[in-house]
Parts: sequence; C-alpha cells; structure tokens
Amino acid sequence: MGSTRVTVLGSINMDLTALTDRLPVPGETVVGSSFVTTQGGKGANQAIAAVRSGSVTVFLGAVGDDAFATELVDTLVDASVDVTSLRRTEGPSGVAVITVDARGENSIVVVAGANGAVTDPTDKELDAIACADILLCQLEIPIATVVTGAQHARANGTLVVLNPSPVQELPDALVEAVDILVVNEAEAASLGAQVLARIEHVITTRGADGARYVGPTSSFDAPAPSVHAIDTTGAGDAFTGALAAEWHRGPEHAVRWACAAGAFAATRRGAGASSGTREQIDTVNR
Repeated sequence: MGSTRVTVLGSINMDLTALTDRLPVPGETVVGSSFVTTQGGKGANQAIAAVRSGSVTVFLGAVGDDAFATELVDTLVDASVDVTSLRRTEGPSGVAVITVDARGENSIVVVAGANGAVTDPTDKELDAIACADILLCQLEIPIATVVTGAQHARANGTLVVLNPSPVQELPDALVEAVDILVVNEAEAASLGAQVLARIEHVITTRGADGARYVGPTSSFDAPAPSVHAIDTTGAGDAFTGALAAEWHRGPEHAVRWACAAGAFAATRRGAGASSGTREQIDTVNR
C-alpha cells in the first residue's frame, strides 16, 4: 500500500516560548532562563508529524500578513507539507504564548489571529479533503469550519480524526462525522462518557504512561517508551500526526507507533520541530 494521504484542517501559530525553573502561579512573576520563537499551532504541528512518519500531507489553514507569516510558511514547505491551498489574510498570524518549566511541563495561551479567518471552505479545500484517506482536525479554528470539513469527509469516504483541543462541547453533527477521537485524560473527562461512546475508535493519551485504545471489538493499553523528557509542548501533536500516518496498518500498530513518536518529541524542544522522522522514532520504538 502507498503512503497515506492526510489532509490537515487546522491552525498554525508562532510559538513564543519562555523557559523557567517552574511555572508561575496566578499573580506571580518568575524569572526565565531563555526565550525562543518557533513554529507551532496544533494543525501545523500534526501535519509535520504526519509527513515525518511517511504520509503525503496537505495543510489547510491561514497565516496573516505580518512578519511571522513567511517564517511559518517556510517551516511547512521545508518539512514537505503541501501548502498550495494555504490562505493569506490581512492582520496578524496566530500566536501561542508558552511557558515551559525544568521538568518539561508547560502552560499555553493561544491567540487565534489568522486562524479565526478559516471559514467557508473553498472548492479547492473541499477537494483536498475528499481526495484524502484521512482528514485530521483540531479545535483551534472556528468549530463550524471543522464541522463542515468533517461532514464533507464523511460524505466522500475520508476517515475523520479529531483531536478536540482546546476542548469544548462538540456539536452532534461533528460527533456523528468523527471516526477516530484522540484525547488526553482531561479532555476525555470534559467530553464525558456519553460522547466517547458514540465514536467508533477512541484513543486516550496518558503522557508517560502511554495511551489507551477503545474500539468496536477490542481495547488495549500501549506503553510509552521511557525517555528523558525536556519539553512536552509538541508531544501530543507528534502522537496524533504519527497515528494518522500509520492508521492504515491497524489500531494496535498505529497507537504503539504514535506513543513512540510522542515520546521522541518530548526529548526535544519546540512544537512542530520536535517531531521525529521514522528513523528517529525507531530509536525509541523498541
């Protein structure tokens, strides 16, 4: 079988990251040790992770006309993500303000910017969804656009993978269109058991403890390889992108591969840039 064709409908941000010994509590100021700007956004992160795991990947989203836009687009192009349908809008690109502590834990504030302009999918964008094996979505763009994309995918035989982050109540139309749900434990609790039960394949990520899969005929736990984590910012996105790229090989292989991809990403700083290639993921997938 050839490479999986993945279309990602989602966000792209510039991540503004401060490193500090510990995360501040509300009202507190702490001293940081360094500051970096890197490409982020859950959609772009997952697109890069999918490419590096071997899929042919198209990204549907938007950047602004600010100084960040060119650097963001170049990052996707350098990763071999297809950006021919990427929108350019007036105003700022999306940004995320991130604080990472000495243990690799993080807190994140996302400002949508151009991501909020991803509405009313064009015919070209709809074609990219219909021609894909998998549509991969998150919730950092308007949810109405995600619903439209997911319904179009379902109508054209494209599998829909949803990572509902940042978590919010899901419209019935979206739940009904989703084939594969990827959530962390907090997101699973927020959505509730009734919503999870309506989706055929549910994967719950559990950080260093790996992931749990629940499907129509089986369930299992997949361990995460033991690694020295320095930054978990992009680990969940690396997991989800890798899962989409490998889904054609079956849930058990895909989830175990995704656990290795997430673990490897936690050993490197940054979001999209932290995803590993197949060869790098193999170094921890043992």
